[in-house]
Amino acid sequence: MRFVRRLSVFSVFAIAVLGQQTDPKPSDAKQTDPKKDPDQIGTRDVAKGVNFYSIEKEIALGKQLAQEVARSASIVNDPVISEYVNRLAQNLARNSDAKFPLTTQVIRDETINALSLPGGYFFVNTGLILAADTEAELAGGMAHEIAHIAARHGTRQATRGEIAQLSTIPLIFMGGWAGYGARQAANVLIPVGFLQFSKAFESEADMLGLEYLYKTGYDPEGMIDMFEKIEALSRKQPGRVSKFFSTHPATGDRIVKVQNDIQTLLKQQPQYVVNTSEFNDVKARLMMLEKRKKNDPVDPNRPRLRRAPDRELAAE
Repeated sequence: MRFVRRLSVFSVFAIAVLGQQTDPKPSDAKQTDPKKDPDQIGTRDVAKGVNFYSIEKEIALGKQLAQEVARSASIVNDPVISEYVNRLAQNLARNSDAKFPLTTQVIRDETINALSLPGGYFFVNTGLILAADTEAELAGGMAHEIAHIAARHGTRQATRGEIAQLSTIPLIFMGGWAGYGARQAANVLIPVGFLQFSKAFESEADMLGLEYLYKTGYDPEGMIDMFEKIEALSRKQPGRVSKFFSTHPATGDRIVKVQNDIQTLLKQQPQYVVNTSEFNDVKARLMMLEKRKKNDPVDPNRPRLRRAPDRELAAE
């Protein structure tokens, strides 16, 4: 009974504290929540929350999962495309809150998606590149995933699952991945806890990603343009949109929220980067490679042997 009384007192106290903390005035949003102040990017901690994984363990885990992706997916090794996407990702990461070095690769997959793994490992689908009409749109989609990495959503989400099912902890640390596997766009078995984020985490990644896009100098409307494409394609060609977008907030609601964040969180700049000739060149190069791939299913980069002419036929 004494324990119950103490628990009741603690519950009342917690509710009172939460009631005071979760209802800031809109005008004071930036002062009460550093996440809503782009000027503090890089000096704030956006990954606060219960997390069973240390930075070192998260990096090691991400490396292991990334190796599984690389073994099972079709990685685009074209140096021009790879270097461009990696440079774009690094530029966004430098203007983010990420505490991990970013490792980026391009996956040959027509679904419009990018995959962020714990510890800074990042994969961009060719479908996302081809769907974008401008560099700002592509950067908007990538910035959202970099926000997941910066906020450590993968391991924080997994921690929540482990707290709910404490019996799963031994399996996770002993490598029992199959029990938690979920197939993602690259057809790789990845623990579901590291991919299917809560809608609150997805909404936060939209906000943080928008800030990173803005901080890097891109037109923040690029994120809205990409969301509008996703919304349209999910109706017309649902197969081109990754199934993991089903865990995101409704795209129409996301557009409205991002538009509101642009108005309330970002200062208007005299100019933004919308597109570059390099993006156009890289996209055209990728389209050419994809067309060649479809016409010739055999990998053009594989080693080829030429049979020497038969000696008897040569003698004749």
